[in-house]
Amino acid sequence: MIRYLTGADGVRLAVREAGHPSADSTAPPIVLVHGWAASSAAWTHQLTDPGLTAAHRILAPDLRGHGESDAPDGGYDDPAAWAGDLAAVLDHAGAPAVVVGWSYGGLVITDHLRERGAEGIAGIVLVGAITEIGGGHPGGAVGPALGGVLREVLADDPDVAVPALASLAARMTSEPAAGAEVQRRLADTLRVSPRVRRALFRRTLSSADVLAAVDVPTLVVHGDADEVIDSTAGEYAAGKIPDARRRWFAGVGHMPFAERVEEFNGVLRAFAGSVANH
Repeated sequence: MIRYLTGADGVRLAVREAGHPSADSTAPPIVLVHGWAASSAAWTHQLTDPGLTAAHRILAPDLRGHGESDAPDGGYDDPAAWAGDLAAVLDHAGAPAVVVGWSYGGLVITDHLRERGAEGIAGIVLVGAITEIGGGHPGGAVGPALGGVLREVLADDPDVAVPALASLAARMTSEPAAGAEVQRRLADTLRVSPRVRRALFRRTLSSADVLAAVDVPTLVVHGDADEVIDSTAGEYAAGKIPDARRRWFAGVGHMPFAERVEEFNGVLRAFAGSVANH
């Protein structure tokens, strides 16, 4: 099911929903925030997991400029805009939620923490995530799969951008994914206009103080074979956030939720359960 919410500056946000609000009144909702040039479809294995949907209401927004959401002219370099968008989803969740941020989604969560604190957040899961951006900021360290094609994936020229984006889509996982799945990832990326893809990187942001002030349970998840976001970015966040838990997936790339579905979903269920009892 897809519904539409109003985010910051009136932006229309598409949100996939699964589960049922009254599935378990003691279980927190789960909000899944995708990464750069992706969409909420990345979370298919979580949105359709019987164990998760039986216990939790699950919401997965398309970020502004992505998927079925509006692509406004601005807001992509503004922490307040990202915070406002996420706040709209958290308000709709109806109760403090476990917020899961993958890749750039971790930066969106950090923007919310910077602007609004942990309002509406019961717990945080950072998955292959960045929490900073810009040269010299360790919380935004990228791996060779992204760093090696960064200029190309931001280009207007399709002869330059499309091969680089296809390479990046293929290297999202450590083990080769089926060709149809790689093409689905690429299709999601190509729906995001070059101006939006560039705008998301037109930021320089340090988050050390923001991370140090986090006061909700946090789990940092990373694949130790991630070639898109370097695992040092995860280590940085885990080292800054008080009492953060770590869960590294051996031999896994940038998408542990797609590469090790049952294992990841089990970790998420356990974490959400611990938050409910926190």
